[in-house]
Amino acid sequence: MMDIECSSELNEQPQMLPPPPGTFIDREELIQHVGEFAVSQGYVVTIKQSKRDKVVVLGCDRGGVYRNRRKPIDESAECIRRRRTGSRLTNCPFEVVGKKDDGLWVLTVKNGTHNHEPLKDIAEHPSARRFSEKEVLLIKEMTEAGLKPRQILKRLRQSNPDLLSTPKHVYNVKAKLRQGNMSVRNYKSLKPQKSAVRNNYLSVMEPSWRQHNPPRVPNLIGGRFVDSQSFASIDVINPATQEVVSQVPLTTNEEFRAAVFAAKRAFPSWRNTPSTIRQRIMFKFQELIRRDIDKLAMNITNEHGKALKDAYDDVLCGLEVVEHACGLANLQIGEFVSNISNGVDSYSIREPLGVCAGICPFDFPAMIPLWMFSTAVTCGNTFILKPSEKDPGAAVMLAELAAEAGLPNGVLNIVHGSNEIISTICDDDDIKAVSFVGPSTAGSYVYSRASAKGKRVQCNIGAKNHAVVMPDASMDTTLNALVTAGFGGAGQKRMSLSTVVFVGGLTPWEDKLVERAQALRVQPGTEPDTDIGPVISKQAKELICRLIQSSVGSGAKLVVDGRNILVPGYEHGNFIGPTILSNVKVSMECYKEETCGPVLLCMEADNIEEAIDIVNRNKYGNGASIFTTSGVTARKFQTEIEVGQVGINIPISAPFPFSCFTSLKPLFAGDINFDGKVGIQFYTQIKTVSQQWKDVAAGTSSDV
Repeated sequence: MMDIECSSELNEQPQMLPPPPGTFIDREELIQHVGEFAVSQGYVVTIKQSKRDKVVVLGCDRGGVYRNRRKPIDESAECIRRRRTGSRLTNCPFEVVGKKDDGLWVLTVKNGTHNHEPLKDIAEHPSARRFSEKEVLLIKEMTEAGLKPRQILKRLRQSNPDLLSTPKHVYNVKAKLRQGNMSVRNYKSLKPQKSAVRNNYLSVMEPSWRQHNPPRVPNLIGGRFVDSQSFASIDVINPATQEVVSQVPLTTNEEFRAAVFAAKRAFPSWRNTPSTIRQRIMFKFQELIRRDIDKLAMNITNEHGKALKDAYDDVLCGLEVVEHACGLANLQIGEFVSNISNGVDSYSIREPLGVCAGICPFDFPAMIPLWMFSTAVTCGNTFILKPSEKDPGAAVMLAELAAEAGLPNGVLNIVHGSNEIISTICDDDDIKAVSFVGPSTAGSYVYSRASAKGKRVQCNIGAKNHAVVMPDASMDTTLNALVTAGFGGAGQKRMSLSTVVFVGGLTPWEDKLVERAQALRVQPGTEPDTDIGPVISKQAKELICRLIQSSVGSGAKLVVDGRNILVPGYEHGNFIGPTILSNVKVSMECYKEETCGPVLLCMEADNIEEAIDIVNRNKYGNGASIFTTSGVTARKFQTEIEVGQVGINIPISAPFPFSCFTSLKPLFAGDINFDGKVGIQFYTQIKTVSQQWKDVAAGTSSDV
C-alpha cells in the first residue's frame, strides 16, 4: 500500500512536458492553450516575440533570484563585466512557435527542454506577485490621492487577500508611473489567474464588440464572441424609430473557416458526450431562457418591430423546442433483432452527422434558431448558425445563454452575412446538413446548391396561407381568427393568413370585418397595448405599397387602406395599418406573390369545390383553414385540400415540437421536414451492426 501511495505521489509531480502541437482558431487561443498547459507542468511561459498577424514565439519565464547587485568599492572592468552577466536571469532554452497558416494558427515545438526544476508552487513565481491592470490603475489613483505604499497595499488586499506583492513592488510601480511607463511587465506573462480582483475585472469588462457605438454584433467562434475583422457591415435598424440598433459585420472567409474548424474539432468529444449530459445542458438552457425572456423579447421588438406580446410568443414557441430537446434520448433509441442467423444479432443505432448549419429568416428571431440548433446539438452534432442580418440580436443572446448552460466551446458557432456567406455554407465540404427557412427564391437556391454538394437539406420556402369561410361559420369566432391571423405580427409571419375565400359572398361579413380591422392599434411594439407594429424595413414597406397599388390598378377594391397611417412621434417608422382588398382575382400580382404585410385579400367562391380549387392552384399554399359548423364539409376540406398544414375552425399555426412541421412541394424542398421524430431523423444517420460471438474457450477446454 505504501508503494502504491508513493508511486501516485511521484506521478503527480510536474514533468515539464512541452505543450502538444495543434491548430487553433486564433492567436489568443493558442497562447491560452500553451499558458494553461505550462502551468500544469510546473513552469510559466511568456511572449518572447510577436508579430500579431503572423507569428508569436513563446518561451519559459523561469523566474529565480537575482544575484547581489550591490557595487563593491574597488571594482575592475572584468568584475563589472562579470557582475552584469551574473545579474541577469539564466535563460531557459524552451521555445514554441505559433504561425498563422491559411487563416488558422499552427503550434510547433522548437525546443521542449528546460534547464531548471519545475516550480513546486506557481505562487512562488515572480509573475504571481505582479499586479493586474486594474490594480495598477488603482495604485495610480491612490498615489495621486497621497496614500503611501503600505496603505495602498492594505486596500488592495481587502479585495484580493491572495495578493503576494510587497510595499517594494508598489513603490516600483509608482516609479514607473511617474516616468509615464504604463506597460507593466505582468501583461505579457502567462500565468494562472489567482487574483480575485482580476477575475472580477475581466467578468465585468465590456468586450470590444460592445464598446462600439453602435455596437457590432460579434461572431461566435470556438466558444468566444469575437469582433469581426471585416470593414463591411449592415445596419440593424429599429423599424419604429429608424435608429441604428447595432451593426452586423460580414463575416470574412477566414472567420468562417475558423468557425467550421472549431465545430469540426468539437464534434468528436461532443458526440461521445452521454446523451443524459446533453439533456442536462438543455434543461439548464431552458431555465436560463425563462430567466432572460424579458430581455429577449425587448431585443426582438427593437430589432424586428413586432409587438411585445408577439415577441414573447416568439421566445415561448422556441422554448417549447428546447423543452422537447430535453427528452430526445427516448426518440433516438434504435432497434434490435436477436438471432437473425445462427448466433448472429443485428441492431441499428442513430448517430449524429457532424457539422450542421442553419440559415434563418427575420420573422422569428428566436423561435427558428431554436428550432434548428436545439435539436441538432442535442442529437450530438455541432452547429454553424447564420441569423438574419436584419435582427441577429436574439440569436446572439441565446448563444450566450447556451454557453452559460454549459454547452462546450465550438458546439455552437455564429457567423453573419448575406448572399456570400450563404453560398459559402452551401459549398463547404465539412458541413453535412443545411436547414433553411425563408423566401422561395433564396430557398430554391440553397436547396439546389447545397444538394449538389451532397448535403442533407431542408428548406421551408414561401408562404401563402388561405382561409375558407362557409356561410354557416360562427360570426364572432371567425372574425376574431381572421383579424388575429391576418394582421398579427404586421402580417410578417410565415403562418400569417393572407387570403380569405368567402363561400357565398363577402357581403354578410364585410362591415364587421372592417370594423374590427380599424379598431386595431398601430404603434411601436414597445407600447403595452400594441396590436400592429412596423414592418421590418423601408424596402418591405415600399414593396407592400406597390403590391397594393398594383391590385387596385388591376380591379381590386380597396376596402381599408392602411398605407398612409401616421403614428404620432414615429413619423419615420415603417408603419402600415391593416389593409383589406376585395374582388381579388387569382391573376392579380398581390395574390401570386408573397405579400408579407398586414394585408388581407378577400376572394369569393360559389361553393366549397371552387374554394378548394382556388387554394390548390396557388403555388404558395403552405396551409389552409376552414371555418364551418358542418362536420361533413370540414371532412371534405381536410381530405381534398393539398397543403401541409390544415386548420378546422382555427387558423394554422406552428405545430408543437413533438409533432412534425409539414409543408408540401414546392413549399418544401429537401430530404426530411422539421420538428418531431422526422427532425431527429434529419440530424442523425442510421448505422446497422451485425455481430456474432463464438465461444472460443469452449473449443479449447479439453486442452486445459
